Amino acid sequence: MSAEAESTFDVVILGGGSGGYACALRSAELGLSVALVEKAKLGGTCLHQGCIPTKALLHAAEVADSARDGEHFGVKTTFESVDMSGVNRYKDGVVARLHQGLQGLVSSRQIDYVEGEGRLVDAHTVEAAGRRLVGRHVVLATGSYAKSLPGLEISGRIMTSEQALTLDAVPPRVVVLGGGVIGVEFASVFKSFGSEVTIIEALPRLVAAEDEAVSKQLERSFRKRKISFRTGARFAGAEQKGDVVTVSLESGDTIEADLLLVAVGRGPVTSGLGYEEAGVAMDRGYVLADDRCRTNIEGVFAVGDIVPGLQLAHRGFAQGIFVAEEIAGLNPPAIEELGIPRVTYCDPEIASVGLTEAQAREKYAEVETYDYNLGGNGRSQILQTQGFVKLVREKDGPVVGVHMIGARMGEQVGEAQLIYNWEALPSDVAQLIHAHPTQNEALGEAHLALAGKPLHAHA
Repeated sequence: MSAEAESTFDVVILGGGSGGYACALRSAELGLSVALVEKAKLGGTCLHQGCIPTKALLHAAEVADSARDGEHFGVKTTFESVDMSGVNRYKDGVVARLHQGLQGLVSSRQIDYVEGEGRLVDAHTVEAAGRRLVGRHVVLATGSYAKSLPGLEISGRIMTSEQALTLDAVPPRVVVLGGGVIGVEFASVFKSFGSEVTIIEALPRLVAAEDEAVSKQLERSFRKRKISFRTGARFAGAEQKGDVVTVSLESGDTIEADLLLVAVGRGPVTSGLGYEEAGVAMDRGYVLADDRCRTNIEGVFAVGDIVPGLQLAHRGFAQGIFVAEEIAGLNPPAIEELGIPRVTYCDPEIASVGLTEAQAREKYAEVETYDYNLGGNGRSQILQTQGFVKLVREKDGPVVGVHMIGARMGEQVGEAQLIYNWEALPSDVAQLIHAHPTQNEALGEAHLALAGKPLHAHA
C-alpha cells in the first residue's frame, strides 16, 4: 500500500459500529481530534444487519399476529399474507433514516471519517484508504460476524441472519440451528409470517444463558404458538438438493426444510487486521482487554464484540463512551458486565439484568426469590400475555437479579437495571409508585411481595 503523508489525531478508531461511532462522537464532544475508519456503512452490524432490521421484522411479525387475532378482541380483521417486498421496504426505510441521521451527527462533529478497510500497522498507526492515520490513542472496534459450524457452508438455502434479512418470500418450512437470542427471535418472526418452524439446540434448554425459569416459560409459550424445538439435539450435517435442505442430527433423525437458518453465535472480526502482528494480546480471535478496555499495549483500547463478554450493541456503545472519557482524563467508573441489561425480542419478550438464581446461589450463602405472575397484572390481561417477573436477592440484602418474560418486557428493563446497579433493597422499590395499569406495575408488585407486603399476588 502506498500511503500518503501521515495525519495525526488524539484518537484513531478502527470500526464505525456502535462502539466505534460512540467513541468518536464522545471524543469529539470532549475536544479531541478524531479519525474514524469504517470499511462498510457507518453504524455497523447493529444498524444494518442486526438490532434495527431484526426488530423491524419482529414488529412486522407482531402486526401480522394482530391481524390474525383481531376477532379475539372484538375487531373483525383478516390476515391475507405477508408481502416480503413491503416488509423489506419498511425495514430498509427505518435503517436508511437512522443511517442518514448518524452520518449527519458524525459530519457535524468535525470527525475525519475515512471510508475503507483499515489495518493496524503499529501501536499508534492505522492504514486505510491510502492514508496513514497516527493516533496518540487507538481504539479497536471492528465488531463481529455471524458464525457457522465446521463443514457447514453458507450458501443457497442455508443462510445466517444476514441473508435472512433480505428474503423475498416467506419459506414454508424453516429449521433454525441454535436456540439462543438470534435463533429464537428469527423463529418467532418466521412463525408469525406463516412458516412451520423447528429449532435445533444442542444445550438442554432454549435461551440457556437466561434464568432457567425464563427458559421453561419461553418453551411453554413456543409450544402454545406451535413452534417446534429439539433441545439436547446435536447437529450432524445438512444437504441441499433443489429447493430442499435436509438437516441431519447425531441421533440419526432428519428434518426437511425450505430454509436452514444458522444462528450459532457471532465471532470477532479481527483476522487479517494486523492486531497480532502489532503485538495485541488475543485469545481465539478475541482481543483481551481489562475492565478499563485497555489492551496489553499502552494507548491501544478495544471495545464491543471483539472483547470477550456480552455481544450487545449497547455494551459496545457504553464502552465507546467510556474509552473517550478515559482518554480525556475524566476517570469514568468501570462498566460492570452484570449490570448491562439484556433483551430478547421474540414473542414473548425476555428482559433481564444481574445474576440468575443459579449464579446467585453459587455466590451467596442464602438467596431469596419471588416470581410475580403476570396473571395478576391488569395490563397483561388486556394484552393477553403470559409470563412473570422474577426477583433474586441476597437474603436480607439487595436485589441481585431481575428476570422478566411477557409482552413488552424489554421496556421494563430500564428500571430493572437501575434496581440492580443501585443495589436497591426490595423495600426501596416497594415504596415507589408504578403507574396503573401498566406492564411496569408488575415490577413494582414483585418488589412489594418480596418486601413482605404482597397485594395483587397470593402470599
